[in-house]
Amino acid sequence: MKKLWYSFFKIFIQTGLFFYTKRIKIVGKEHIPKKGAVLFAVNHPNGLLDPLVVTTNTPRVTHYLVRAAIFKKPIVKKLLATLNLMPIYRIRDGVKELSKNTAVFNDCFEILNKQSALMIFPEGSHDRRRTIRPISKGFTRILFGAIDKYPDLKITIIPVGVSYQNSSSFPSKVAIHYGKPILANDLYNPKEINHSINSIKEAVSLQLKQLSVHIPYDENYEHILEKLNNSNVDFTNVTAVNKSIKKQVFKNYKAPINFGIIFKFLFILNSLVPWTLWKLVKTKIDEIEFIDTFRFGFTISVFPICYLLQSAVVYSFYTIEIAGVYLATSLIIALLYSKTSATPSE
Repeated sequence: MKKLWYSFFKIFIQTGLFFYTKRIKIVGKEHIPKKGAVLFAVNHPNGLLDPLVVTTNTPRVTHYLVRAAIFKKPIVKKLLATLNLMPIYRIRDGVKELSKNTAVFNDCFEILNKQSALMIFPEGSHDRRRTIRPISKGFTRILFGAIDKYPDLKITIIPVGVSYQNSSSFPSKVAIHYGKPILANDLYNPKEINHSINSIKEAVSLQLKQLSVHIPYDENYEHILEKLNNSNVDFTNVTAVNKSIKKQVFKNYKAPINFGIIFKFLFILNSLVPWTLWKLVKTKIDEIEFIDTFRFGFTISVFPICYLLQSAVVYSFYTIEIAGVYLATSLIIALLYSKTSATPSE
């Protein structure tokens, strides 16, 4: 039953992302092992949208760790558990809460021992800056703990780079790059723990810097970012952008034509209630990394509900056929708006 619910929810989110995004570009999917214990190590630029985008674009059933704050309400906790989400506690959650990670890590050991897939965000927090931040050693505790408990267990690490054209603007344009497999066992020596930790952190970090747009975070960061934005680069073309950063050569591209402006007017006119609600909610979002998350939530819940209610009103005046045509037209306008709109740089 749980697998059926997980599959249903995955299809539901995939459908929502199809309407919400202009494009999701997938590279390196062939690197994902079809069987065996896998740990996906993903960079984290965009709140809860990151795990949704990656999870729905991998063939493996995935369990993943997310910050404990969203598990506070019992009902929410139970719902998230059915979708393979597990809380990870940090210092900001309170020193006493950190002890709960022991049980969470034990659950991770069992997941890996069952030859399943686990997703973690080794940077430790989200940040929309286009840079790979220092890797936390927390995920190595999961790897080493699982290997210590199950010496015959082989764990493959797949680094995953996620890059957005502009994570705070609609429609989202995303690139997901799966890296080359890293066998954790090859880098683990229980007699040299610190060296093993650093080796795995280095291997993952090196790949993440190639799999996502990476601007070294130093005194030149803002200058390079401004150059890239002014050049109208496609940030989802990760390899080309990283070459430009490395060579400090910034080719100017034509700004894309925004055909979506035609459909935006029709979309807003047909969605005045949810559009107005979203504008009110957006003003209350403190972290820019969560704008995309909440907007996507509105896209797959409030907007469809309003369309159904409006279709019911149409049906009350006309026929079921006309109401069906209205609903289909509403969805087509929304789809054309997302697929033809130009996604601006930051």
